Amino acid sequence: MTAHGPARESASTSTRTGKPGGRYDVADGVWVLCRTDRATDTAELLGDDLARAASLPSWRAERFLAGRAALRRLLREVRPDLADTAVRPDARGRPCLVGHPDVGVSVSHDGGLSAAAVAPGRRVGVDVQLPPDEPYEGMLRRCLQGHAAPLESLPAPERARELAWVWTVQESCVKAAGTGLAGRPWTIDVTPGHRHGRWGRYRWASLRDSSPVPLSCAFTPREDLDTGGRTDAPPADLEC
Repeated sequence: MTAHGPARESASTSTRTGKPGGRYDVADGVWVLCRTDRATDTAELLGDDLARAASLPSWRAERFLAGRAALRRLLREVRPDLADTAVRPDARGRPCLVGHPDVGVSVSHDGGLSAAAVAPGRRVGVDVQLPPDEPYEGMLRRCLQGHAAPLESLPAPERARELAWVWTVQESCVKAAGTGLAGRPWTIDVTPGHRHGRWGRYRWASLRDSSPVPLSCAFTPREDLDTGGRTDAPPADLEC
């Protein structure tokens, strides 16, 4: 979506069937792709991806390759010239295209889903969540803070879903910033039901009008890049 409007779906998006999948044009030059891990095809991967996965525990390797396949697919759609570029974590733990620090990329996993984001000239973070059947009341109060009370009258599954939507915004913001949980995502003020907003220099967008699962993306203005990689927090594991 644009920062102030509904998301635009690509023709391949299958959200009308209730199945996550396809590409979302989040803003000018910011793209997100979400799909099930079952869609992973080793033909989409590079030898470098497979080599990096070989050193991981099997459960983590499966998630890693699913996320990397989603990123490769998105790059082939929006920046085919970069589709075969190696990916490494930068000094903050964010995935980075080797030789192209000016192109922001991000990856997320949850419950058999993978999401990837690409944003040339921007920092970017993406997060996808499958809502639990019941909300975690402690997390609800922690993440929603002053916004939790108005949701108390909702059925538990709806409160859980709203918590997941808010958490995807908070997670995508700290992933874009490169701090991960050290950035205290639960302190980011997100009004339930909102589709866009700001956190410092970051803009965020929730794809509520397009995605059947909670899926959000945060990004900086174009060419607002911190390429120095300096941070007071330790490097985070941001799902490279």
